[in-house]
Amino acid sequence: MGICGYLAVPGKCLVVLGLKLLFLVPAGVPARSGDSVLKDNITVRQGDSAVLKCNVDSKVSRVAWLNRTTILFAGSEKWSLDPRVILMENTAVTEYSIKIQNVDVHDEGPYVCSILTNKKPKSTKVHLIVQVPARITNISKNITVNEGSNINLMCLAVGRPEANVMWKHHSPRGTHTFLTEGEHVELAAITKEQSGTYECIASNGILEPDVRTVQVTVNYPPFISKARSTGTPIGQKGILQCEASAVPRAEFEWYKEDRRLFNGLNGVKIENQGRQSMLVFFNVSEEDYGNYTCVAMNTMGITNASIILYGPGAMHDVNGAAGLPQCSICLLLIVTLFYLLKF
Repeated sequence: MGICGYLAVPGKCLVVLGLKLLFLVPAGVPARSGDSVLKDNITVRQGDSAVLKCNVDSKVSRVAWLNRTTILFAGSEKWSLDPRVILMENTAVTEYSIKIQNVDVHDEGPYVCSILTNKKPKSTKVHLIVQVPARITNISKNITVNEGSNINLMCLAVGRPEANVMWKHHSPRGTHTFLTEGEHVELAAITKEQSGTYECIASNGILEPDVRTVQVTVNYPPFISKARSTGTPIGQKGILQCEASAVPRAEFEWYKEDRRLFNGLNGVKIENQGRQSMLVFFNVSEEDYGNYTCVAMNTMGITNASIILYGPGAMHDVNGAAGLPQCSICLLLIVTLFYLLKF
């Protein structure tokens, strides 16, 4: 909007036009012969204050500041209605400067200090550049997918200068990996190792980078990582341990041969703690020795491991889960069918 739109008295438009014709050099118009035109760039951060300086001398008869077609100050008289624009109280009579407080993007552009001295106009042109710190405006929400799925993560950012976007992956194991630059990350046939926190970092050198995260959860079937056979003398406490990694967390069942064991029955206790399940014998008897099967299951699948409880001097497989007896294969088929019907 031009200055006439800001004035309550329409007649003042004539005064404005007179000022412009008298001593103001509009932006974009070449200076006439004998004019002195100085150009300068001032860069400020959004929210800071910008001081636009103009040097004058005792021979100056008129002086004013313009922003495009709007007069901000004519001498000491304020024409702008913007409360953020103030005339500096300069200690030196050779300076005529203004301050723009809380600078925003719309303040960016050319400013002109026009001076009339000995009836010869000259001007100082200042181009105000406003920098805006990088800021993330939109980012993908946390997501849960099944292993093998394809996903696309998005992170949009703005800033002046233009924001640079980069991605890092923080795995559940504590490793940190740089992925790529750009607003999008595509993960094809995702694996459980690719689950974790995806960090989007937007930066443009103004203030600190803006950082936000996306949590990616990958569902995968159970994998038994620990199942060792154990030797325990008669009358002692024995413990069989079974540990399985899975998302969602695995449920456990214990079997002896093809008979399912229940907590508190037949002198055994089943303790489930997170990824681990323990079959506890408080007083091992001869009848307790033998082959046990740990079954781990979730909505993604089912697996099992064979573990042996043996007495001192008995021959056994120290790895326990190396092979499955034929009855365990039959048991696995039965448990799998039951679990599928359950869901």
